[in-house]
Amino acid sequence: MINRRTFIARTSLGGFGLYLWSPGGVQLLAQIPGGSLDPADIARFATPLLVPPAMPRAGTLDDGRGQIDYYEIGVRQFTQQVLPAGKPPTTVWGYGPLATENDASAIFNAPSLTIEAKTGTPVRVKWFNQLVDADNKYLPHLLPVDQTLHWANPPGGITGRDRRPTFSETPGSYIGPVPLVTHVHGAVSVGDESDGYAEAWYLPDAADVPRGYAREGTWYRFFASKAIRQGIRAPRSGAWHRGTAVCQYPNSQRASTAWYHDHTLGMTRLNVYAGPAGFFIIRGGPGDEVIDTRTETPAVFPGPAPGHGDSPGTTYFEIPLAIQDRSFNADGALFYPDTRAFFDEIAGPYIPHTDISPIWNPEFFGDTIIVNGNTWPFLNVEQRRYRFRLLNGCNSRFLILDFNGIPGVDVWQVGNEGGFLTAPVNMTAANGNRILMAPAERADVIVDFTNVPVGSHALANVGPDEPFGGGIPGVDFEAADATSTGLVMLFKVRPALGDDASTPPQFLQLPVIVPLTGGITRPLGLIEQMSEDFDDAPAETRLGTVGDDGRWTSLGWNQAVTENPSQGDTETWEFYNATADAHPIHIHEAVFQVVDRQAIVVEEHEHEGAHEENGGRVYLVPGSEPRPPELWESGWKDTVIAYPGEVTRVRATFTAAGQYVWHCHIVEHEDNEMMRPYRIGPMQPGQPDDTDASHE
Repeated sequence: MINRRTFIARTSLGGFGLYLWSPGGVQLLAQIPGGSLDPADIARFATPLLVPPAMPRAGTLDDGRGQIDYYEIGVRQFTQQVLPAGKPPTTVWGYGPLATENDASAIFNAPSLTIEAKTGTPVRVKWFNQLVDADNKYLPHLLPVDQTLHWANPPGGITGRDRRPTFSETPGSYIGPVPLVTHVHGAVSVGDESDGYAEAWYLPDAADVPRGYAREGTWYRFFASKAIRQGIRAPRSGAWHRGTAVCQYPNSQRASTAWYHDHTLGMTRLNVYAGPAGFFIIRGGPGDEVIDTRTETPAVFPGPAPGHGDSPGTTYFEIPLAIQDRSFNADGALFYPDTRAFFDEIAGPYIPHTDISPIWNPEFFGDTIIVNGNTWPFLNVEQRRYRFRLLNGCNSRFLILDFNGIPGVDVWQVGNEGGFLTAPVNMTAANGNRILMAPAERADVIVDFTNVPVGSHALANVGPDEPFGGGIPGVDFEAADATSTGLVMLFKVRPALGDDASTPPQFLQLPVIVPLTGGITRPLGLIEQMSEDFDDAPAETRLGTVGDDGRWTSLGWNQAVTENPSQGDTETWEFYNATADAHPIHIHEAVFQVVDRQAIVVEEHEHEGAHEENGGRVYLVPGSEPRPPELWESGWKDTVIAYPGEVTRVRATFTAAGQYVWHCHIVEHEDNEMMRPYRIGPMQPGQPDDTDASHE
């Protein structure tokens, strides 16, 4: 294994491959193990796929401007049969409805029920943190919480919350009440009070929260007051009360596939891994008007999808698929490492004696694949077209979904995070029957089983069991283990039971998308802070700015906002990747258009020391030319892959004034400084200070 400094230096040569950059076959890390349950002992394709129902509404409201769909949704701890029958159940967390119209069943699941929304009809949710037991005593985290990160830090109280605490000796895992705050990933033009800001978390309203603990994050009360002033309140108890938040999502955007998940500062990797996440699908409006070019009439997509009031036993032809990797212990419990030694064998000493955190791992790769909450499920399908809404819900794993084990299949991608593409893309012809998905990316695909032989056929994954840097499976990196993480699910194909009235995807005319133009350009850096105490060991991951001379400045979460577009501005953001990994970059509040990518040279700082503010220099490879986005990156996105050795450019219009964030969606990176606040418009009167001085 070469060290990362040598590896980064090689990226200056750039490169062109199927996935934009090739590390020349260098393996970054050895495959890592999982928990005490060997994946070989888990039966494959033994469990039918769960199709998540629609989340029941609590009712509808009218604020004088129109109808609002209202939900009351909590997060609870429960057991779920994630492993096949005969194996122990798994304790997980998940969202579920508290109050429902028409006395619908309160179903809690991981992943959770789908919020079905309509363009132009706002959704208002009262979110409840219900991580308490039957006696209303708080439940500790299911997974090990590293207290040495810059995290929510409830034990720090009002003066110490949302900071990196100091210790005289290396601490153990935090075992106190768990903070939560929900983010709807893909919500556009949402107010900052409803966006799930990482410092707007709140503890459950437990009876035994220790004296002196902060019960909510730094921004919670500011956002609560703002929401009340704007009329964003619950119908019976308008004010936010302990353990809750009331948020509203305008759904003013195009039809799209969003999702919701926890976003707590320094704990997102753990909270999401424990289970709370679900789809948030927006339908209708101009972004959903698709024409069948054969008849010039509205096109028909495979359906129905799960909806409100469905009859039991309804057959669905539009199905959301949340794909995640997990590891388990023999008792069925989720496994997540409790020591940094798991990643690179660094067994200490840790903070405060060195700069390495004792529990945080720079990436994590589970040794099993779960889909919609079950390991390696199967789905009965007919010889006809299906619409799948795909989500990569993994912490760190890049998926390359491979349909080549399904003979005769035809796969078309018609949408991504922000809705429909500019035109359907035949992934069978254009990309070898494969779909690359970074963590948090979504793909709206039509899979045609019409010509697939009756029988059982597996969907595979040929992405790596290690950090992804680009390239071709089997050429530039070893594909996932074909017996475990290389398997996703099984399709059991049978003859069609009726006619397929859906429009063949090659005849779909998707809505027109007008390219964005103009605006300033912001050069930004993706940076890895290496340890000063251990060789070739990441201590943090960082974001930052890039100056006119190409010098990058590494910035932490608490440093003052540097990205501050005015409301309504269009800007181009350039992500210069000076690290060895590809990073999925997500910008809150906005959707963007991918402009291009271009090869860069990365020159590291001449002096040793991981924490130099000016860590090095990046600049374009002389004579290089920008390359256009991939066909499946057309249209609007909210998450983009920034490859090592390249600058990735995106362009967005920023519409809602307020305080938001942008970050890497490898959540282990996000939780250790690879997230930055950004602000649209001026500072708001009374808002918390966002500089280092407020946290010292």
